[in-house]
Amino acid sequence: MTGYDDGQPRMGFFTDTSVCIGCKACEVACKEWNGVPENPFAWTGESYDNTSGLGANSWRHVAFIEQGGGQFAAGSGESTSAGHSASAGQSAGQAEDFRWLMSSDVCKHCTTAACLDVCPTGALFKTEFETVVVQEDVCNGCGYCVPACPYGVIDRREEDGRAWKCTLCYDRLKVGEEPACAKACPTDSINFGTLEAMTAMAADRLDVVVAAGRAGAQLYGDGPSGGVDGTGSVFLLLDDPEVYGLPPDPIATSKDLPSMWGAAAAAAVTLVGAVVAAFVGGRR
Repeated sequence: MTGYDDGQPRMGFFTDTSVCIGCKACEVACKEWNGVPENPFAWTGESYDNTSGLGANSWRHVAFIEQGGGQFAAGSGESTSAGHSASAGQSAGQAEDFRWLMSSDVCKHCTTAACLDVCPTGALFKTEFETVVVQEDVCNGCGYCVPACPYGVIDRREEDGRAWKCTLCYDRLKVGEEPACAKACPTDSINFGTLEAMTAMAADRLDVVVAAGRAGAQLYGDGPSGGVDGTGSVFLLLDDPEVYGLPPDPIATSKDLPSMWGAAAAAAVTLVGAVVAAFVGGRR
């Protein structure tokens, strides 16, 4: 089997950050399978996070967020008192008002993908799985997609100027295989399947996590709501999205394009009318 002639169910990720151990197996698997260049070794000053964020050479990014001393988000439901229970990534010997939050971030494969909407060459397209992919042989390096992404996912490589990001392992999907990152994850923090199944799994898992005492747990990217009309990457977070570096209300700026073009057309008509009127008036 080399592909599909007909449309397929929308595929996506469910990332359960409550069981992420920060091993970075997903980062390594992504780089190895997709031939993503290595990141230069550099001191970021960001704890154990040596990649800092998603980019052209980081299609998966494991965030390490160190919380303690009253840094837990207000309303998260997490107490910093002596009765606070151990959280994800926290050992019994650590202070009970301290925790690690770890999360493997990835492209959201938005329903309304601004990067795709603004691409002038058609280098970005939606696959039969409704995932968003960059065709590197078509990309001209214009960079319009970079500021259009509300998540800061897509970026250009300094070496060739072209844009790169997660393809959700499109080549693997076409032959019935799951993405490399999900395959490599040892704790099943990264789950892959139809978006419908992933959303249902996320809702069930949220109930379990909240019942276990994590009142601040919440889902991110689930459902069709939001400025991007839903995503193909659903996350279970233990704190507010901003803590993980995620925008709480992402907006696809390309949604304004129709009204902007309409305003531009109206302005052009008005300008032409004014020029014609001036010309006619001058001849009189």
